[in-house]
Amino acid sequence: MRFITRCCLILLTCGFILSCPGNTSNDSYPISLDTVIERPALSEIQPEELRLVLASAGEQTEITRNYTQDYFAIPYPNGDVPPATGACTDVVIRAFRKAGVDLQKEVHEDMVANFAAYPKKWGLTKTDTNIDHRRVPNLQTFLARKGKALSVTSDGGKYRPGDIVSWDLNGRGMTHIGLVSNLWNQETGRHLIVHNIGGGTKAEDRLFEWKITGHFRYF
Repeated sequence: MRFITRCCLILLTCGFILSCPGNTSNDSYPISLDTVIERPALSEIQPEELRLVLASAGEQTEITRNYTQDYFAIPYPNGDVPPATGACTDVVIRAFRKAGVDLQKEVHEDMVANFAAYPKKWGLTKTDTNIDHRRVPNLQTFLARKGKALSVTSDGGKYRPGDIVSWDLNGRGMTHIGLVSNLWNQETGRHLIVHNIGGGTKAEDRLFEWKITGHFRYF
C-alpha cells in the first residue's frame, strides 16, 4: 500500500527534440486511493528483472520531479542525465537499467550494426550515444527489431505490468512513451502508467488518453 500511496499522491501530467512533447496539459488527474490496488503485489512479480523494473519506476516518482528536453553529454555506457530531471524515455531507460539492461548500450550497438533501419527524422548521419536511446522512435524501432512488439488493443487488461507503451500525442507525430505499472484502477479496469510528460515522473491512469502507436513486452 505504501507504493500505491506514494505514486497516487503525485498525480499530474515527455517532450523532446529527442521526441516527446513538453507539458501537453495543465490538468491534474486525481485518482481515489480507494479504487487503486496492487495487481499483482510487487513482491509476487516474476521474473526478478520485471520486479526490478517496476520497483525502479515507483522510486522514480519520488526522485524525478522535473522535466527536460535538453541535450546532455553523458558517459557511455550507463550514462544518465541528472536523476531529478529527464524526459519520458528516461523513465524507461532508468527502470530497465535497474534490471541490468542498459538501453543506451543496446540501442547504440544495434544502430551501429543496422543504422539504415532506424528513423532519419533528425537528419543524422551517424550514431550519438548521448541521445539515440533517448528518442522515442529509436526505442520503438529497437524493441520491434528485438521481437518485443505486441498487438495494440483497446482492452486495458491486455497491458501487463512492465509493458512499454508509446503514443502519438497530437496526430502529427509528437511521440511519448511510458511503463505500465502494477497499480490497477478498479474503477476503469486498467493499470496506471508511470511516465514523465512535463511535471516529473508520475503514476497516472492515462493509457487510452492518446493514440497508442506501440505496445512492447521485454521480459
